Amino acid sequence: MSTAVVFTPSPLLTVTIEAQPDGTTELHVHGGGQGVWIARMMASLGCETRLAGPFGGESGEVLKPLIEREGIVPRPLDIADTNGAYVHDRREGERSVVATHNPPTLQRHDHDQLYDLTLVEGLSADVVVLGGPDGPDVIDPETYRRLAADLTSQNVPVVVDLSGDYLEAAVSGGVHLVKVSHEELLDDGRATSDDPEHLIEAARKLRDAGAANVVVSRAGDPALALLGDRAVKVLTPSFERADHRGAGDSMTAGLAVGLATGTSLEDALVLGSAAGTLNTTRHGLATGERELIEQLATRVRLEDL
Repeated sequence: MSTAVVFTPSPLLTVTIEAQPDGTTELHVHGGGQGVWIARMMASLGCETRLAGPFGGESGEVLKPLIEREGIVPRPLDIADTNGAYVHDRREGERSVVATHNPPTLQRHDHDQLYDLTLVEGLSADVVVLGGPDGPDVIDPETYRRLAADLTSQNVPVVVDLSGDYLEAAVSGGVHLVKVSHEELLDDGRATSDDPEHLIEAARKLRDAGAANVVVSRAGDPALALLGDRAVKVLTPSFERADHRGAGDSMTAGLAVGLATGTSLEDALVLGSAAGTLNTTRHGLATGERELIEQLATRVRLEDL
């Protein structure tokens, strides 16, 4: 079985209030945050996935068994602070924020321990995914540069799904694959418009800065990718969306699992695109069944640009 490590500096405890068809209310309690969502889909796709992150306080104690229930293997760092959390109300269809507790800033000692934990665990993995922080001031972007550089120097494939200073730092350390949305490229000033030519040009600049391969998701439009020197557009079936949230994390997970299993970049892109597309038909963030995703992948094709 392929193995992976997902770095997440801020696992979250999430509570979602849902309305049921019979008029009753149901509460859904899960682990969350970008790293957890990516790890959840990777585990669903049959990859042994270890999650390196800090856990503390009441939220942290609740989070550990919730994450294990998803098939993820926690590699917890015990901290004194309480994990971040949120409560969302979706009874009216759209998400409404009821309450939010921001994740804590990692203290120096905790930061160093989490770094070493991720590094050593990653050395024995087939792929390492660096997830971003789910809150302000959680961790310094320089951490991502160092992790990327140290793991890449040991021939461990590094996948990142980041933006802003975190993306810039990780790429400067050298990464095997970047997954980034076109909105993030525009917000960061890396692309001048959402025209495919401009997005591919932004991908080329990321490659020149240290990313061997770049995938650009584009919400409801076909994703674009720069696989080495090959620029492609990803054509997937079009479905009515139940919830767009989690599709990007699902795509990142599929890409990482493909790399972990030793498939080609093209096949990894197809798997990731199928995982992201199918996730839009569901309400669960980064959820899906492996057999259905693999079946949908047979309908995904790449078109050279």
